[in-house]
Amino acid sequence: MTPKAAGNVDQLRTLAKELVDLQPDVILANSTAVTAAFQRETQTIPIVFTVVVDPVGEGFVASLTRPGGNITGFIPQEAAMAGKWLELLIEIAPAVKRVAAMFNPDTAPYVRSYYLPAFEAAAQSLKVGPIAALVHSDAEVEMVITSLGREPRGGLVVMPDNLMFAHRTQIISLAIRNNVPEVYQFSLFAREGGLLSYGPDPVDIFRRSATYIDRILRGERPAELPVQVPVKFQMAVNVKTAKALGLTIPQSILLRADEVIE
Repeated sequence: MTPKAAGNVDQLRTLAKELVDLQPDVILANSTAVTAAFQRETQTIPIVFTVVVDPVGEGFVASLTRPGGNITGFIPQEAAMAGKWLELLIEIAPAVKRVAAMFNPDTAPYVRSYYLPAFEAAAQSLKVGPIAALVHSDAEVEMVITSLGREPRGGLVVMPDNLMFAHRTQIISLAIRNNVPEVYQFSLFAREGGLLSYGPDPVDIFRRSATYIDRILRGERPAELPVQVPVKFQMAVNVKTAKALGLTIPQSILLRADEVIE
């Protein structure tokens, strides 16, 4: 499915129905929204998901160890990662005092229950004001980032969300233009101009998902294949963006970074 479709729930459902009508032997679904669209259309065709945040909470599987239905797959990280993103943001931009967690509640409904509690707990510990920034459009994304930049000490954590991924160029550009330090999940954001990213290696997740597809095609049932957690994580930091934001990257981050983008 295209990035554009990933941010449009109605289009996702239409495409999912078209694909299910083809009766494939197995479906690979990337993200919560895509998996939900396929789940609406079939309870029999095996589905292997990748980068689904909370498969139990979303009702995709009965448990991580025994999924119990036609769906299994790979989660990107545990809920506590939201606190880690905020910690990293404060480490690289210690003057920040207000931080928005930005996401689309339509394409990333899991953020509220899965990530926000850890984000808010970390904010309290770090003495930072947390903001739940719900956005549905380009205009709302711009409004959030402009608002953060209007007063000093605003920061941004871009939550895992297909809409955020599809609109990353706009988000990165607005953050730099408004002098807002930001943290993302995937290193692609940092490579394209984002300040800092920390999260699972998506290539490794997709590579591992191929083993599940192979096992299903050989006769194993998704119901008996446990949901897997990531085993490889990456940190990337963009030096050019840090300079543009007037930040000095601490040695502690430079030493841990897998990728330092000049």
